[in-house]
Amino acid sequence: MGRDTAGRSDRSRLRRRSFLKAASATSAAGAVAIAGCLGGAREPGTVVMTAATDVEGIMYSDGDEPSVQQALWDAGLDEDIHVEIQTVVSDSDQRMQGAQSALQAGRAPPDIHMMDSGWTIPFILREQTTNLDEQLSDDVLERIENEYLQAIVETARHPETDELHALPMFPDLGFMLYRQDLIEDAGHDTGDWADEPPSWEEFSTAVSDAMAEGDVDYGFTTQADAYEGLSCCSFNEVMTSWGGAYFGGADNLFVAGDRPITVDDDHVVDAIRMMRTFIDEDDPNALEEYDEICPSAIVQWSEQESLGPFQGGNAVAHRNWTFAMAETGSEEAFGEDLGVTTMPYAVSADDAEFDGVGGTTSALGGWNLVLSPYTDRREEAVQVLEAFTDEEVMLTILELAGFLPPITELVTAADEDEIGPMARYTDQIERASETAIPRPVTDVWPEQSALIYQEVNAAFRGAKAPDEAMGDLADRLEGSEREVAAQNGD
Repeated sequence: MGRDTAGRSDRSRLRRRSFLKAASATSAAGAVAIAGCLGGAREPGTVVMTAATDVEGIMYSDGDEPSVQQALWDAGLDEDIHVEIQTVVSDSDQRMQGAQSALQAGRAPPDIHMMDSGWTIPFILREQTTNLDEQLSDDVLERIENEYLQAIVETARHPETDELHALPMFPDLGFMLYRQDLIEDAGHDTGDWADEPPSWEEFSTAVSDAMAEGDVDYGFTTQADAYEGLSCCSFNEVMTSWGGAYFGGADNLFVAGDRPITVDDDHVVDAIRMMRTFIDEDDPNALEEYDEICPSAIVQWSEQESLGPFQGGNAVAHRNWTFAMAETGSEEAFGEDLGVTTMPYAVSADDAEFDGVGGTTSALGGWNLVLSPYTDRREEAVQVLEAFTDEEVMLTILELAGFLPPITELVTAADEDEIGPMARYTDQIERASETAIPRPVTDVWPEQSALIYQEVNAAFRGAKAPDEAMGDLADRLEGSEREVAAQNGD
């Protein structure tokens, strides 16, 4: 790579921890720290981009330390162009509201908005983005088309015209992390799990036995709070691995108004019954084949709360995003005792009723870069976007923060000295990218997502029976789809 990377893995881990703590504290306070670029005149060549503290922390450096800004210059960005970060909270919903406020007001800077892949399309449909097919060079567009992970590129396209309106900065993928040592000590062979995830039933039994034999309080920790992460991701994975779908399969993800509603299908209901069993095996809706392996507190946990017990050595298995590998796979943590796989499954893809579901899967997360249509520095901002497509820039972001490159094959080419524990799990990362399931992002997804996570969380808590919750959800989603159809004149 032509740069000294000695000791960078350790520095990256320390930075990553500090970024997560800072982002969490900022989100809890509900504050938005705005860089001093909105009041008066900017320096010539300054391009303002929104980002949370995790990205801000790697954008610049002291002395000769690597940074994203330097990588952008090395990739050919004019050295008179500087990226200034307008820091925003880490909470995705609040960031969406902030972007909406700026774009509705026609305000720039910011010149580039960093948008969650889960809510980029609504901004595209509201014509609050810039058509990048008309801005980026042919070489860059060809690279995005042929080399980028297409699952995240689809979240950056106009769903009706296929035009590119955002640049994927980094995808994220969901994984199942587990303590190989504890499960093996309980008499279960995990040798094949890295290549072929177990069934949910096998997973449940192994985790239950490891919890009983090991000195841990928890079996499986995950995210089940009533928030976006449940509907978009952790439940989306479980539902898909059972052969279920919100709207009848992967072909119906990005256009609302005339989709079948399938949340009350038996496979979706059984996925919820399994999760309810994991929380309380004595519940009347529990499935006999599964064991109680989750603490009841998961119904109040998001990513950081659910990671804590596992990272602290008090849980057997844990579902989270890519960053958790670096957090728990170092030699100071679990080292090679950390196993990683994609989601267990109950129904194979061949046996699933709908296309694109069944079998192992990973929820797709990640962030896109959107060029504001109101910027007065379009030429400079386009140069910044094009520099972000350089492989060395992607690898710098991977090394410093653990964010996956949108060209996921670059992870396979890296080694542990450069990216830390993640290097041990490149095959799993590749499989996750091949089985990634996006959330059904449309202009009404924010509203539909809230309907979903409220009902799913109620069923997980036992406040509603799974079939009742999904029946109520089906009725509400059908109403939402009818409203969209009426607005479109269908």
